[in-house]
Amino acid sequence: MISDVSLLAAFLVGLLGGVHCVGMCGGIVGALSLGLPEQQRRGAACWKYLLAYNLARIGSYTTAGALLGGIGWLAANWSGLHQLQQGLQLLAALFMVALGLYLGGWWLGLAQVERAGGLVWSRLEPLGRRFLPVRTATQAFFLGLIWGWLPCGLVYSVLVWSISTGDPLYGAALLFSFGLGTLPNLLLMGVAAAGLSARVRDPRTRRIAASLVILFGLYSLFRLIR
Repeated sequence: MISDVSLLAAFLVGLLGGVHCVGMCGGIVGALSLGLPEQQRRGAACWKYLLAYNLARIGSYTTAGALLGGIGWLAANWSGLHQLQQGLQLLAALFMVALGLYLGGWWLGLAQVERAGGLVWSRLEPLGRRFLPVRTATQAFFLGLIWGWLPCGLVYSVLVWSISTGDPLYGAALLFSFGLGTLPNLLLMGVAAAGLSARVRDPRTRRIAASLVILFGLYSLFRLIR
C-alpha cells in the first residue's frame, strides 16, 4: 500500500534529482528544440513540442510503474510468492537508502544500475533516433515514449519502490508523481526556471532532500524488521 506521503516523497525525488535528469535528458530536449524550424523554437509553438515529449516520457514511467506494481500484486496474492514479496519490499527500502546517498553525492553506486540497463537501451535508442529531427508534435510524443525508458538510477529506484506497493494502480501513481517532479527542470530550463534550478542545484538543498529520502528508506526497513 502507498500513502500520500509516499507520493510526495516520489515527487520530491524527481524534483530534487533534477540536476541528474537534466544531465541525462537535457541533451535530448535540446536536440528536440534545435531540430525545429527557426520560427517554432520560441513561444507557444516550442511549448507544444516540449509538452508532448515530456507527457509521453511521464506516460512511459507510469506504464512501467503499473507493470512493476502488478508484479508486486502477484507476489502478494500468490501464497507461494509471499516471501518473495517481502524480499522485494526489503529491496525497495534498501534502494531508497541508496537513492538518498546518490542524490546527496555520498555514494554513486546507482550509476552501475544505469549501466546494467544499457543492453535494453541499445535496442531502443535507434528507434528513438528515427524521430529526429522533430518536425511535428506527434514525433515529439513518440520520442518521449521511447526516451522514457532511458537507463536512469533515479527511475530504477522508484520502480523497485513501486513493486513494494503490491498494486498496479498505486505503482503507476508513484511513478506518475516522480515524473511530475522531473517536469519543472526539463520543461522550464529557460529563464523562468532560473530560480528553481538554483535552489535544486544548491548542495544544501540536495543534502537535505537526500537525508529525507534516506530516513524514509530506514523507516521502511524498520517497519519490515520490527
